Amino acid sequence: MRSNKKQFLLFIISGGIAAFINIVSRAILSVFFEFKISIIFAYCIGMITAYILSRKFVFISHHNLTKSFLAFTFINLIAIVQTYFISIWFKEIVLPFFGIKLLIELISHSIGVAFPVFTSFVGHKYISFGKITK
Repeated sequence: MRSNKKQFLLFIISGGIAAFINIVSRAILSVFFEFKISIIFAYCIGMITAYILSRKFVFISHHNLTKSFLAFTFINLIAIVQTYFISIWFKEIVLPFFGIKLLIELISHSIGVAFPVFTSFVGHKYISFGKITK
């Protein structure tokens, strides 16, 4: 059993990798789709990456793959709502208010992706890879 601090640090590292993939995917997808649609597709790519890394390195789960992935997806549905609205809010309201125009989509999306880190950790620890998915 890992300490909560070490587990959270590993969650941050694996989540950081997944977030990086999410953000790069969104930048590429934005060439083909509008910003709002790109956020959703990129989030799915990042979520699958996060699931694989979390299962293998953070929570080291041997639980039922289907149940844990469905629970992981449920937790991420909550997180994607947070990510989506925070990203749009920063792009359309907060950053323009401060006169920021350069890299506005990258900054907005990065803030949106970072926002649900704590709620996701708790949800994944106790639901996605916890007793519920055994």
